[in-house]
Amino acid sequence: MKELQIPVDNYLLTTFVNVIMKIKITKNHIIRFFKRLGIALVAMFLLFLVLNWVFPLHDKIEYSTIVTDSKGEVVNAFLTSDQQWRMKTELNEISPLLRKTIIAKEDKYFYSHPGVNPFAVLRALFKNISRMHRTSGASTITMQVARALEPGKRNIWRKTREMFRAFQLEWKYSKNEILQMYLNLVPYGGNIEGVKSASQLYFKKDPDHLSLAEITALSIIPNRPSSLVMGKNNELIIEERNKWLKKFAHDKVFSQKEIEDALSEPLTATRSTVPHFIPQLSYKLKKTGSPIIKTNIVLNTQLKTEKIVEDYVRAQRLRNIKNAAVVIIDNRRHKVITYVGSSDFYDTTDAGQVNGANAVREPGSTLKPLLYAMCFDEGLLTPKMMITDVGVDYEGYAPENYDKKFNGYVTAEYALEHSLNIPAVKNLKLLGHQKLIRKLSDCNFKQIQKDQRKLGLSMILGGCGTTLEELTGLFSSFANNGIYTSPSYLQNDSNQKRINVISPAANFMVNEILSKVNRPDFPLNWQATERMPKIAWKTGTSYGRRDAWSIGYNKNYTVGIWVGNFSGVGAADLSGANIATPLLFKIFNTIDYDSDAEWFTQPKDCDIRQVCSETGLPSSDHCSNLLTDYFIPLISGTKVCDNREEIMISPDETVSYCKSCAPDAGYKKKWFKLIEPDMQAWMDDNNIAYEKIPPHNPGCEKIFKGSAPLIASPANGTEYFINKKDPEPIQLIAKTSNDVSKVYWYINNQFYKSCNNGEKQFFIPGEGPVKISCTDDKGRNRDINIMVRYVNL
Repeated sequence: MKELQIPVDNYLLTTFVNVIMKIKITKNHIIRFFKRLGIALVAMFLLFLVLNWVFPLHDKIEYSTIVTDSKGEVVNAFLTSDQQWRMKTELNEISPLLRKTIIAKEDKYFYSHPGVNPFAVLRALFKNISRMHRTSGASTITMQVARALEPGKRNIWRKTREMFRAFQLEWKYSKNEILQMYLNLVPYGGNIEGVKSASQLYFKKDPDHLSLAEITALSIIPNRPSSLVMGKNNELIIEERNKWLKKFAHDKVFSQKEIEDALSEPLTATRSTVPHFIPQLSYKLKKTGSPIIKTNIVLNTQLKTEKIVEDYVRAQRLRNIKNAAVVIIDNRRHKVITYVGSSDFYDTTDAGQVNGANAVREPGSTLKPLLYAMCFDEGLLTPKMMITDVGVDYEGYAPENYDKKFNGYVTAEYALEHSLNIPAVKNLKLLGHQKLIRKLSDCNFKQIQKDQRKLGLSMILGGCGTTLEELTGLFSSFANNGIYTSPSYLQNDSNQKRINVISPAANFMVNEILSKVNRPDFPLNWQATERMPKIAWKTGTSYGRRDAWSIGYNKNYTVGIWVGNFSGVGAADLSGANIATPLLFKIFNTIDYDSDAEWFTQPKDCDIRQVCSETGLPSSDHCSNLLTDYFIPLISGTKVCDNREEIMISPDETVSYCKSCAPDAGYKKKWFKLIEPDMQAWMDDNNIAYEKIPPHNPGCEKIFKGSAPLIASPANGTEYFINKKDPEPIQLIAKTSNDVSKVYWYINNQFYKSCNNGEKQFFIPGEGPVKISCTDDKGRNRDINIMVRYVNL
């Protein structure tokens, strides 16, 4: 480093001129001199190129990874592999004051020399020889960079190599880039390297915010790092700092006012630690390998949310619920502004360092809004269309509702509001689960992409793997007219994916359904809604009560909540409605309190029509109770309501006729409501009265078209294991149309038994493949096949 001594450049120059003046110079001398000089310079340049190729510059620098928030403030940092704090200073962080101070102190001819200052070399040589020991150095800023890149013992050969490396640096980099490297490598004591590391650890600010006094104080530490320790030797540092400030005043580098202010500035700095905010997100983004990770995190919102989550989870520990994660997206800019991976990063009782926002978990019912929106877009449903919520069996898969009950006829919007499982599975069967898988894959659901060949109907009830990051990103599309934009974690992210997930019309219908307050998943005893912003939200609870979800959104934000235990242990009280949703509301009350943000408006591709209240289909002449419903023109189904049929019956209403068997006289016509076989069976089981169609004329020989009996038990294609010692019979259940009074059972094409409609039968099958057939009294037949194996249990 350069010492505080008066230069002798003028003396050397004067001596050189006096010597030249005493030499007789002719024209030929001058020509020969410049010719030889030119040859020498070309030779030296060619030699430099050869040496530059043979001995390449080792200029790769490992920097500490630093993470910044949306304002550019450092919120986290990581040591290098050699355990150094070496934070990269960007060119735009080198303020004019910092540049001017460092150059004035270290190398005032920095922008003039080619990496080595020949006058400084001659001066140092003259002084060292005259005083018979080393009193002055000649290192430029470029040479100091070369020394930092390849440290070693100081000797004549090391100095020669430094000069060569300095020429290489000047050949490869601009002056500003070399100055940047110097500011990134200069040592400041201990394991601190670079002005950014020093300014953060000593002054808790970025380099471009340092004052003249602070810059000067830092600049003298590299000369004596062992004796000038910030926080221990501040008085000595002030003394050395002021010497340099007075020299700057003497050389008129700064104004007198600037010098006086710097001289009077106290030095209270001491070594501190780097901040460690957003730890899970920092570890996640560190894998990108960038030395500076510029996130979109709004630190104020982050810290408020962390406090809310920590306090909330502390209150849930008595319920054996120990953790939570939160992701908040700015819907207008598609940026992740808050990322809470756990309730307490330093909690060891439930693995607080696990990133709950990125952990693959079962999503419960959180995918249902996307399913219903896709059904709206396919023309399969409208909000008021009726669905049957009764028991079903899809090749052995028999889903149940959360409360283990059936609801009979329900509208699509009711089914989504109440998160009914059976209608959701029916709708996925109708839509095709591969369509849902493709849509989720397009939205970057990575585990679903991996497992797509394994997934089936159960995925809509949580039988798949997703993360809080993915679900929150998906729900942000509902706040943006059905357009999915991959959430951005980094500033100036150029890799954001943008796709149309659903139409604006389907998106609007879902928003209207999910924003209703009168729902069963509204948290109990929640009173703080007076100034809470209007939001739409969906809850979910995974199998075994291991995961509780609640994801809400409005025009401004999408907030995703997961609550549970990283150990995977379930909790009896854990549910999306009563555990996750109160936390969702608390956070919305904090980040968007008393917001008057506009709500979603009906788009042009969504219209209103009158439908029958009994079916949700466009009304026909026999429909008496009408209501309005949203629909998508040219997409939604146009089939009119046909749930009633005029049937010919006997005067005493005990026999029904068709056109083939109706008598010429002695009958009457009556309208009957058509009820599906599964609904008819449910109504019978629940003692709900309905008008049955009289049995058909037994003398009629016509085989009727229509729905064949539906065999509900056993399940088609299922393998049954029966105990050899104590075989249990298999139950036979068939669901038929309400014009059927009797059914006939066949086992392996052999008649087994006849019974009244709705009557349950049992049989013990033989081992191997078994064919089961059921025929109703109209001649309609249904076959299924099962496999039976007898085992010792």
